[in-house]
Amino acid sequence: MLTVDFTRFPLAAGDRVLDLGCGAGRHAFECYRRGAQVVALDQNGEEIREVAKWFAAMKEAGEAPEGATATAMEGDALNLPFPDETFDVVIISEVMEHIPDDKGVLAEMVRVLKPGGRIAVTVPRYGPEKVCWTLSDAYHEVEGGHIRIYKADELLGRMRGAGLKPYGTHHAHALHSPYWWLKCAFGVGRDGKDAALPVRAYHKLLVWDIMKKPMATRVAEQLLNPVVGKSFVAYATKPHLPAMTTDAPAKADDSAKAEA
Repeated sequence: MLTVDFTRFPLAAGDRVLDLGCGAGRHAFECYRRGAQVVALDQNGEEIREVAKWFAAMKEAGEAPEGATATAMEGDALNLPFPDETFDVVIISEVMEHIPDDKGVLAEMVRVLKPGGRIAVTVPRYGPEKVCWTLSDAYHEVEGGHIRIYKADELLGRMRGAGLKPYGTHHAHALHSPYWWLKCAFGVGRDGKDAALPVRAYHKLLVWDIMKKPMATRVAEQLLNPVVGKSFVAYATKPHLPAMTTDAPAKADDSAKAEA
């Protein structure tokens, strides 16, 4: 289940991609299939080991084209272990709402992104997320849980403040909003067989939808995404720095002489 729409966020074969806070690796796997040179990074070592296993299985099965590479590694989003301007593309999906220093994370992403590179940021949408917070304190008052709810203008403003230039937005996963409302209403800690019947029934519907991708639910979700889409997705570029004029050094020297 992808949150980033790769028809709006195209990848070229050979692009260097950082999936920051990759979790179970869903976007990293898709980038690998598209021929990218992928680094999937997360602070959760257990998840990273699973992602590495899946990368190896994909390579063995021939799911990635020739030239594509994939690396899974542990790391800190606030102190990325890469030189400046390393990546053509950065993806951070459903992560920033967990991190107290979200401005610091944005600054690190911009640092490792090449000028002209692209970034995709996804966070829970304000309206559906606010319903979850209202229905259940346990939904967000847990270690590592959601610590803020972004309004669209707020997130875009922070991206601009970090030096990015947003170029598109949309919403995703409308069918998932009712599922989380049900979980919050009946108990977010009740999973599997312990979950309430409405939660189990809706979960079966979502699994069926993900596996079968029937036209009816695809159309329904497209129509509902603008209204109750669970995620807000923003795309941006890192502008190229303005070129220095040929007489700039001379002017600087003149200024220095004047000050002397």
